[in-house]
Amino acid sequence: MDILSFFIHAALIGIIATIIMDIWALFLKAAFNIVGLNYGMVGRWIGHIFNGKLTHQGIGKSSKIAGESIIGWVSHYVIGILFAAMLVLIWGSSPTFIQSLIIGISTIVFPFFLMQPCFGMGIAGSNLPKPNNARLKSLITHFIFGLGLYLGGFTTKIILSQFL
Repeated sequence: MDILSFFIHAALIGIIATIIMDIWALFLKAAFNIVGLNYGMVGRWIGHIFNGKLTHQGIGKSSKIAGESIIGWVSHYVIGILFAAMLVLIWGSSPTFIQSLIIGISTIVFPFFLMQPCFGMGIAGSNLPKPNNARLKSLITHFIFGLGLYLGGFTTKIILSQFL
């Protein structure tokens, strides 16, 4: 696979997988009033990293960053594309269901051991009022992302076969 094809596959698969994850979050909100991650807080965290601050006592209490919502949402999709690039790099542009789930579920390492501790939530949300609920929600969400990677690979194959 040439470099342009790699980037096109990774981008399309990552965008589709991230959209599916976002649809899942909308479903949880509409059906069960379960609120998902506020990507503005991701943008706030990233903004503070560029100002030299990585960790927070509580990201919601940290000072706002101009454009934090846009930064967070763009980062959310860029991260989805990067994870898809990892999938394509390891297994190619037509991953199996299991390969996609392996990558999707393994991405839980980042919120559990990087983002949540830096947000002030502790490792794997250990500082949250109901950490096991948060962990289960994260695990299911990353499973859904893995499902999205598989559907993204399948859809991308169909879309690109029409143009290539």
